[in-house]
Amino acid sequence: MTLSLRDATLADFPAILALNLESEALLSPLDDARLAHLHAQAAYHRVACEDETVVAFLLVFAEGAEYDSPNYLWHAARVPRFFYVDRIAVATSHRGRRLGVRLYEDLFAYARAQSVGTIACEFYVEPLNVASQRFHAGFGFREVGTQWVAEGTKRVSLQVATA
Repeated sequence: MTLSLRDATLADFPAILALNLESEALLSPLDDARLAHLHAQAAYHRVACEDETVVAFLLVFAEGAEYDSPNYLWHAARVPRFFYVDRIAVATSHRGRRLGVRLYEDLFAYARAQSVGTIACEFYVEPLNVASQRFHAGFGFREVGTQWVAEGTKRVSLQVATA
């Protein structure tokens, strides 16, 4: 089977929505209308495919996007030029195959090509998402702040890394 990365298309939306739903415990909910809006605002929206099947996606915004995420807005208020990782999801059936690593390596290369020196993201620290913490540490992310989200039920670690 062949694995490839490519730009997301409208035809990928059903698969992206299914992947998001599968990981919704760690991601915010997503529906067709919201995905269409986010896709239109994205600086980088790519999918990983095994043969023709979408098995992972990564959605990223640059500064100036029309996006209301409190985590994106936190970074936007502090970093003049950046790429913000909004969400990444890998099919349960494909975890452990380094698809997230391949997508992040591609994102970092894209950021360097675009002369964007900062990649921003966040992950839950209450409750702690250990897998995300380890994953992001491997890319050199460091904490630059925290904030409570989800009506005060979850706390995120706001992170940055150099592209």
